[in-house]
Amino acid sequence: MTTFPGSPRLLKGAIIGYDVFNPVASVIIFQYNPTQVSRQVQAKTAEQGGSPTEALRLAGAPQETITLNEVILDATDQLEKGDDIATATGIYPQLSALEMLLYPKSAVVIANTVLMAAGTIEVIQPAAPFTLFVWGVKRVLPVRIGGFTITEEQFDTNLNPTRARISSLALQVLSYNDFPLTHPGYYAFLTHQVVKETMAVIGSVSNAASVAGVEISI
Repeated sequence: MTTFPGSPRLLKGAIIGYDVFNPVASVIIFQYNPTQVSRQVQAKTAEQGGSPTEALRLAGAPQETITLNEVILDATDQLEKGDDIATATGIYPQLSALEMLLYPKSAVVIANTVLMAAGTIEVIQPAAPFTLFVWGVKRVLPVRIGGFTITEEQFDTNLNPTRARISSLALQVLSYNDFPLTHPGYYAFLTHQVVKETMAVIGSVSNAASVAGVEISI
């Protein structure tokens, strides 16, 4: 990373998991932004075989999957500065914060075990934290993490990992189709779509002006 005083400030991407019992348990700010983000977008169309007039009907927002090629965690700088947490645990806390987005809370697991032992007929499965993928101010998306691969590369004398690569981090975007009206995820995705519509208008106007040979400034 350059230290040139005139260089622009680089925003950090992040994954934030909100848990009502522990709001800061899963906040993962990327130490180094991934160099590549792959997005697969698939239309969610109406049922096939209907009337020809229904051919262009959409059943909702498209299904989108975002894959981050590589997220690097490295405690080298913190260790050189004598950071107490990095010295004692390496990057184990950061890895744990990411992994906990896939774990049910232990308190819920224990409570459900007690209910089952007491003969409760129906036990509701625990919900994952409400998770947001933040990639700049124009892209704040509710997501469900599908999985990832962790390669731990360096360790301290206590075998705490001090450097790791998280690859193939798959994020399934959740839209307003996946949330009730009262859930904040509904409005997070709706806001994202409004921003995207605005960007589409700006792009279309710019393209039309280019075709017509007119210069515009926005």
